[in-house]
Amino acid sequence: MQGTIDSATPTVAHEEHQDLRVLGLLTFLASEFLMFAGFFAVFLVFRSSIAEWPPKETEVELLLPAVNTFILVSSSLVINLGTKAIKNNDLAKMRLWFGITAAMGAVFLVGQIYEYLTLGYGLKTNLFSNCFYLMTGFHGLHVFIGLLLILGVLWRSRRAGHYSDLTHTGPEMAEIYWHFVDVVWIVLFTLIYVLTLF
Repeated sequence: MQGTIDSATPTVAHEEHQDLRVLGLLTFLASEFLMFAGFFAVFLVFRSSIAEWPPKETEVELLLPAVNTFILVSSSLVINLGTKAIKNNDLAKMRLWFGITAAMGAVFLVGQIYEYLTLGYGLKTNLFSNCFYLMTGFHGLHVFIGLLLILGVLWRSRRAGHYSDLTHTGPEMAEIYWHFVDVVWIVLFTLIYVLTLF
């Protein structure tokens, strides 16, 4: 009979598409790193061409940024524990470690805001202050985005079975982004804070 489908007719098997979300994230982060690299290069050019860098009225504090650096670097280790936990199908520990990471990221941002409020100079004071606020502020924005990603993972983990030892792309991507933020800050801390001592 016409219009009926022969049950013996073979059906075409559709292969599952490869998950390219992590590759997409890495590509995005590579472009972001190029942007930061441009900031780093400009900063180094200014530093080498200006006799007094930073100028006396825009000296930086080292203690608070050093504490902030310790917190951020440590948080990368903590978030890694969370990803390892979900790969072992331990959702409770993943939530714990991701929650601690989120708290550490928030403390970092609060510390950065406090630093801005107590420095005594602003964005337009001189060329150094302009570079300082632009670079640290842009990085702070990335920390804030990373914090949202971590909170997003925690929010989605409320759904039963959403993350497990088989499905953990979300936590992995949040961890990769957080490591990126960490690495960029280490370079920033070295350029802006450590090198000003020499």
